[in-house]
Amino acid sequence: MIEKSKHLLIIGFVFPEPASSAAGTRMMQLIDLFKSQGFQITFASPASDSEFACDIENIGIKKVSIILNDASFDDFVIELNPEIVLFDRFMMEEQFGWRVSENCPNATRILDTEDLHCLRLARQNAWKLKVPFENGMLYSEVAKRELASILRCDLSLIISEFEMDILQNVFQIPPFILHYLPLFIDEQLLNKSHDLPTFDERKHFIFIGNFLHEPNWNAVLYLKESIWPKIREKLPESELHIYGAYSSQKVLNLHNQSQGFIVKNRAEEVYEVMKTAKVCLAPLRFGAGIKGKLLDAMIAGTPNGTTSIGAESMHGKLPWSGFVSDDIDDFVANAVELYTNKISWKQAQTNGFEICDKRYLKKIFESDFGELINQIEKNKTQRRQNNFIGEILKHHTVSSTKYMSKWIEEKNKK
Repeated sequence: MIEKSKHLLIIGFVFPEPASSAAGTRMMQLIDLFKSQGFQITFASPASDSEFACDIENIGIKKVSIILNDASFDDFVIELNPEIVLFDRFMMEEQFGWRVSENCPNATRILDTEDLHCLRLARQNAWKLKVPFENGMLYSEVAKRELASILRCDLSLIISEFEMDILQNVFQIPPFILHYLPLFIDEQLLNKSHDLPTFDERKHFIFIGNFLHEPNWNAVLYLKESIWPKIREKLPESELHIYGAYSSQKVLNLHNQSQGFIVKNRAEEVYEVMKTAKVCLAPLRFGAGIKGKLLDAMIAGTPNGTTSIGAESMHGKLPWSGFVSDDIDDFVANAVELYTNKISWKQAQTNGFEICDKRYLKKIFESDFGELINQIEKNKTQRRQNNFIGEILKHHTVSSTKYMSKWIEEKNKK
């Protein structure tokens, strides 16, 4: 167990919104893990506060607003003097990492990647160019920035096994600075999932996704233009309910009652709307990480249809909780079958519960994570020597980023 006096500083891209996105859920789970290890936690972000942000102060987390390219952060972090700093995505490490290194050089630096941005963008570019994705497309400016951030940190948390493989075998990142930690489930929540509406008590299809995330917008367009008309032709009484945080006008304009394409904006409670749906559809054509919407569907006992990218790294060798297809006609046929065949639907639901139970329970990851944090604290000097490339990058980044930031700071004073 970590000593009670130890302090964790989280530098967040935004203040966490667990009801809006899987990223928000992920951050709250990390907060919970560190709290269980006895850490005092301060959450700081340069982002504006949001009405949808979680009230983290109510759970004992100190909340602080910080400013980009401003020396006030130096005074703040010196006074706080945290033992660990957790960066929420590589952009935050780029902005504040050099200040942490300069003012708190002994602080353990942890990066939560959320997902590999270079992978998501490479796949998006491949889709736009209408060419198959290849690993060679990963070598981008974003990849250079993201990998440099990973190397500068003592540990990076990786949400997907596929991304672990890319980092180790394509980019040759040292395995000891990477740790696989997916989204996870409290056992109590999964137990509740067995007391759910039955096949006959459910109706309609559902899609859920934050529309600030480009893969979700693309998937909804794909549903609207190509997939849903064919499903609706075979199931004329069915509806597709689209839920998503930050639905812009272009999303709302897709609403069409006569076509059964119902846009409902954000879901106040994901499980409440998910558990009443019969099938979740997620035809994602690009993306990375693991998909929170599909894990939510499995917890809620809602079978799903997705693509190979949607199911990537989520089920290992276990049978999927519905179907996986990248072909439109096959996707439609499977969706209709899953929606109408009670036996297939029930088996898919059972598969989802098994995936949750064997791959995503919190107890699978909690103790190993705590032990790893302890080991890093005890062997930090040796770990940094073993990852000396990271120390070199840290040195040069402090020099280059520092003076760029100071130039911006001076410019802002004028």
